[in-house]
Amino acid sequence: MRIAYIHDWLITYAGAEKVLECMLEVLPATTIFTLFYKPENFKETFISKFDIRPSPLNTLPKVEKYYRNLLPFMPMAIEYFDLRDFDLVISSNHAVAKGVIVLPKQVHICYFHTPIRYAWDLTFDYLSGLPTLLKPLAHAILHYIRLWDYVSSNRVDFFIANSRTVAQRIKRFYGKDSKVIYPPVDIDRFHISQNVEDYFITVSRLVPYKKVDIIVQAFNDLGFKLLVVGDGPEIKKLKSIAKKNVEILGRVSENELPKLLSRSRGFVFAAYEDFGISPIEAMASGVPVIAYGFGGTSETIEDMRTGILFYEQTPESLKEAILKFLRYESKFNREKIREHTFKFSKKRFMKEFKNFIEDVLQKAPHYP
Repeated sequence: MRIAYIHDWLITYAGAEKVLECMLEVLPATTIFTLFYKPENFKETFISKFDIRPSPLNTLPKVEKYYRNLLPFMPMAIEYFDLRDFDLVISSNHAVAKGVIVLPKQVHICYFHTPIRYAWDLTFDYLSGLPTLLKPLAHAILHYIRLWDYVSSNRVDFFIANSRTVAQRIKRFYGKDSKVIYPPVDIDRFHISQNVEDYFITVSRLVPYKKVDIIVQAFNDLGFKLLVVGDGPEIKKLKSIAKKNVEILGRVSENELPKLLSRSRGFVFAAYEDFGISPIEAMASGVPVIAYGFGGTSETIEDMRTGILFYEQTPESLKEAILKFLRYESKFNREKIREHTFKFSKKRFMKEFKNFIEDVLQKAPHYP
């Protein structure tokens, strides 16, 4: 059986790329097709062992600095790949990967992280940040992207959603059913510390929809110590508004992160996420999580058992949740919080993905 994987882009080694690696461990292939590839960021990773074929867009000079701005050209670029020599196509989609052109005899399975954010749920957030003169053009481009995105959903035979939240989006935007298989989290990388220190922590890419500014504002008002781990375009803004009790650490090493998590009093998360790996990594460290109660975190955090949920993305709502956390802090059991995360382990993911693939290939009527 000849297998091809399609992944939107291989620029940074993050959560979606770790899911891709696990799928490759379960069902190896020879070839990975991707829009953009930065090899130096994947040295010594499992992904680098495969034949990686980027699109023509990858030849643009210094494209890794502006590749997200090429969204209008991505549908055409993903359709560039010639997959005629393969029997099974597996796409890993958070943008356009599912839109590859497949033949009737081929089986196409899509592991779906999220629909294109700017074209669907973040449309108006995106447009609000543009100059007035550019908004009509942006509206037209996003309209085209939505039409293509809907049409291309019909090129997928079987959808796997990374959460119930994403499964609902697949149903709403495309009218398709899907199987929920939660992404793998490297639980064994994290541990419980006996030396809890007097600080809270958040770990996130520093981009607007992550709402880290809300967290900083809440801690500015309350005065408790907060560590902000992560990097992104919002870092200068956050540094400018943070008071002395809030430390913006930027990126930290892979070895340092588990230590910082395990020693914290609580983990804070204000984003509406499709799934949300960082809160699970915190819970794998035994740390209770204070999180926005919609989206993926509503599926992974048990209110009053593994954390505290709040329901408005405002500093005021978060402050209430933090004060509630302080009242119940002594009742959280760090061992039980860690045990809760075992259902999101890598071993569990690989078993469920393997079973799904086997079941699909037995049922697929057009599989050769």
